[in-house]
Amino acid sequence: MNSLSTKLSEHFSLGEFVRSSTAQRMGIDNTPDAEAIENMRNLCTKVLEPLREHLGQPVVITSGFRSKRLNEAVGGVKQSQHLRGEAADLMVESEKQAREWIRWMMDFLEFDQLILEKKGKKVWVHVSLKRNRMQVKVRREE
Repeated sequence: MNSLSTKLSEHFSLGEFVRSSTAQRMGIDNTPDAEAIENMRNLCTKVLEPLREHLGQPVVITSGFRSKRLNEAVGGVKQSQHLRGEAADLMVESEKQAREWIRWMMDFLEFDQLILEKKGKKVWVHVSLKRNRMQVKVRREE
């Protein structure tokens, strides 16, 4: 059994990927399997650590791994890469900052998807790595 303090890379832990106030509030088990943990390690090594190094500051994960039940509870898409530990949503201060991060990742990293997501005044960056589709999107809900 992996503990929440298990390091996935130098600056990221398993606990950051499985932490969920929704799971806690609803009593949902959000424990990943070994394959999902390896996918999270891959995402950390190839995307999150290089981004953190470039920025020179911590990168905060607001949503990482999601069990099927948690994904349903938060309204995630049925085939979400969060279910397999292949995706993370990252906190940003503004749409401008999100665009800067996405632009840098497009130029220097391999990725599957980079999505600037906006819901009302809340903005975040979804990043995933598995199939390397190199897909970039902007998704807004007003």
